[in-house]
Parts: sequence; C-alpha cells; structure tokens
Amino acid sequence: MNAATGDAPRPDLAAMVVPLGRALMAAEQPVLDAHGLSMWGYVVLSALGDTALRTQAALATAINADKTRIIAVLDDLESRELLARRPDPKDRRARLLSLTPEGRRLRDSVRDEIQQREESWLGQLADADRESFLRSLRTLSEVSRRSPER
Repeated sequence: MNAATGDAPRPDLAAMVVPLGRALMAAEQPVLDAHGLSMWGYVVLSALGDTALRTQAALATAINADKTRIIAVLDDLESRELLARRPDPKDRRARLLSLTPEGRRLRDSVRDEIQQREESWLGQLADADRESFLRSLRTLSEVSRRSPER
C-alpha cells in the first residue's frame, strides 16, 4: 500500500511494458512473416526513412545494434532490392544506405498492417487517454534513446 494515498503500489514500469512489448511483437510476427521480413529487417527499413542516406555505422547506432551483426540483414535487404548500398564519396571505406522505392513501399505496407493490429490494444482506451498514452510513449521512447543508462 502507498502510505500517502492508500492505493496499492503500482507495478514497476518494466513489469508493465515488457509483457506488452512481447505481446505486440508476437502480433507483428505474422505480418513480418507474410512479407518475408525479420524483425531486424523491419527495424532497418523503418530507420532508414525516406530521404536520408545513412552509413552502416550510423544506422547501427540509431537502432542500437552492433554494426557487424546487421551486415547479414543488410545483405538480405539489398539482395531483395529493398535498400541500396553505395560507397561514401567522403570515405571509401564506408557505405551509404538508402531505401529503394520497393523498400519504401514494403516498409509502409508492413507499418500499416502492424498499426491495424495495434488497434486491438489502442481501441481499449478512450480517445483522450489514447492520445495521452501515445504522446507519453513517444516522450519516454525518445528519452530512452538519448540516455539508455537512466
């Protein structure tokens, strides 16, 4: 009990978020499977965005992955013509990554299908709560990216 309010103590954030995250990932998996994408493949397609070129090292940092561990993912996506790699004119050792039109189309299609599945969770919230939840989740997600040791 919370002595100040008389309420039961709230669960730790991880105790609430981790099971939800697992359930959301499980709901995403059939969509990814239907499109022949791994979770990492979808993360890469999502992180590349529409216009920005990124080096493999910058991408790895952005998605919190070891740059050597994503090479197989990049190879797969490139072989499927979903992304393009080309030498960086400023540093011939580095490769610049960009989505192809097909990569953008696939990313957008998968994102739409995943977000449709998320409606079963979000639909449980009142509209005002839903907007507040999404805004708060975006804020906490950004904080975690800036300072993972918090």
